[in-house]
Amino acid sequence: MAISADEIFKEFKENSIAEFFRKNRQMLGYAGKVRSLTTIVHEYVTNSLDACEEAGILPEIRVEVKEIGEEKYSVLVRDNGPGIPKNIVGKALATILAGTKFHRYIQQRGQQGIGASGCTLYAYVTTGKPIHVRSSTGRESYECDISIDIKNNKPLVSNLKDVDLNFRGLEVYGEFGEVKYENSDHGVFEYIKRTALANPHAAFSILDPYGKEFAFLRSTNVMPKKPKAIKPHPLGLEPSDLIEFAHRSDSRKVSSFIMETFSRVSQAKVDELKQLVSFDLSKNPKDLTWQEAEELVKAFKKIKWMAPELDSVSPIGEKYLELAMKNIINPEFISVVERKPKVFRGGIPFVVEAAIAYGGGAGKRGENQEEVGGNIIRFANKVPLLFDSATCAITYAIKNIDWKRYSIKDFEQEPVSVLVNVSSVFIPYSGVGKQAIAQEDDIVDEIKLAVMDAARGIQRYISNVRSRNMAESKYKTIMRYVNQLSNDLSELTGSNAKEIEESLKKLIDSKYKKLFEEAQENSYVLNEENEEKKEGGEEESMG
Repeated sequence: MAISADEIFKEFKENSIAEFFRKNRQMLGYAGKVRSLTTIVHEYVTNSLDACEEAGILPEIRVEVKEIGEEKYSVLVRDNGPGIPKNIVGKALATILAGTKFHRYIQQRGQQGIGASGCTLYAYVTTGKPIHVRSSTGRESYECDISIDIKNNKPLVSNLKDVDLNFRGLEVYGEFGEVKYENSDHGVFEYIKRTALANPHAAFSILDPYGKEFAFLRSTNVMPKKPKAIKPHPLGLEPSDLIEFAHRSDSRKVSSFIMETFSRVSQAKVDELKQLVSFDLSKNPKDLTWQEAEELVKAFKKIKWMAPELDSVSPIGEKYLELAMKNIINPEFISVVERKPKVFRGGIPFVVEAAIAYGGGAGKRGENQEEVGGNIIRFANKVPLLFDSATCAITYAIKNIDWKRYSIKDFEQEPVSVLVNVSSVFIPYSGVGKQAIAQEDDIVDEIKLAVMDAARGIQRYISNVRSRNMAESKYKTIMRYVNQLSNDLSELTGSNAKEIEESLKKLIDSKYKKLFEEAQENSYVLNEENEEKKEGGEEESMG
């Protein structure tokens, strides 16, 4: 007997986005106990950094992780930022896809308006407990408990009361189940360490579950350049984008709508567009059809545009990246490169920075801190990417470099750390968990060029060190036989053995002293070139 459509669809119902992520929490990064705990800290810390920077405040961030049961931990994150106004704290921390970031064309660490609300959701589904919030904005101080109505994707705010606080900023406390603290490359401590590396203007302190305190002091008191919100570039648009923008526009004509909504569109460009489309650009944008939107997108690609505005991108900076690496990794030598801004997908600006540290504290370390080989340190908008490395554009680019060309015989066995940071108004993550950058061709190519540029500096340093070591080894080998040779020559010639030995030592010293001086001179020149390059980059960025 056939089943009717009414019978099939009687269970049909609309579900909220919160309900979706409750059942698919692995998409938010809550997959595995260690990763889940790191994801919680990551979401709160990135929000704190963004808030402090937008308010022009040098960040001071405190993280406390305590074990409160089997696979159950409490997490407290406190910052010195602007705080959250009382009337929107529920939406900010317990409404999926609500926030200040998703709709803005500006570089920020968070992009989707999911992070902190995802933590509230995870606390609810693993412990049933709300998040406790304390906040001071300078005008008001309060505390409250926040949970989430999963069915309706709405916040549940309770126990709200005004209190006197001895700090300005935001403090979030939550209890989470199905998590685990671990001192590993994927744990909370490593996350904070790497965050400090890419944010030298920020100070971090952490209390771990074993009662140990750690501090990462800021390397500079200079705030990073504040990125500006920009308009979308025409080359980055698709028909659906145009339709969406057009239907929300208050402009009366498509021509004025294009000039007001998108960057680099002048009256001259509009005149060019008129010759490339079959419809009248004087029509109302709200009446724009899909076919007309497709025509416009094709026309955009036929016109020569100015590159997108680059004020929206704020990288770490060569000087500050080198400072942070010296403070935290303390290698023998560092080579840092910041590439000029580029665009991908036709219209999205991005900047790649690469730094290679060699020797000293560089490279991966084993449990007993022994060297175990090369280390790839990945960042997107100054945020560490600790998971999903195999699918990341950064890993792919670095693994596809012929390291032997740069005097690194086996990357997996050398004391070398390669750091790459990609900054953009939109990072194309390969998943909602935001732990890997999609392998966009333009981005992969730019990462490879940046790393190879930095690798050339390392190559010269390694070649210089090996030349010096070889000269030193030869010198020591020859000096071991001077005494025996002096005695043999004395017996053959009848000359004084001591005088022969002194003459031989002077001869050997004069030859190898020259080799050592050349190696020293090479090191000096290399360091001078690095300084000049750095200063030149600063002058260029100031200009």
